[in-house]
Amino acid sequence: MTTAQRVGRRLIVPALLLTAAVGCTESGGAAEASCAYVVTYEGRSYLDVANIDFTVGERLGTATIPECDDTPNDPGVTVPEGRITAYAVEGTDPAVAIAVGDTPAEATLMKVR
Repeated sequence: MTTAQRVGRRLIVPALLLTAAVGCTESGGAAEASCAYVVTYEGRSYLDVANIDFTVGERLGTATIPECDDTPNDPGVTVPEGRITAYAVEGTDPAVAIAVGDTPAEATLMKVR
């Protein structure tokens, strides 16, 4: 797999979640995203990282994508909590970074917050 393919695949999940988050809030008639792509795994919060090469390791378990409700006065636009597979990142302690995705090929690098 080429670097461009890996980068493209790593951008799919955050792009999909960002698309969902855009529908999460409106300000002055224009939608704006305010839900960050965060996952929790073993009590730690991780944020996505772009433009860093990494190698996906073994499956660790399941990470949680927290519910997004940045418009509490507007019912029906909450993005529900989700689950996603967590993978080790070769050469990195999971307390520092993990990868998440439906498959290892689609995994996104996440670093502890």
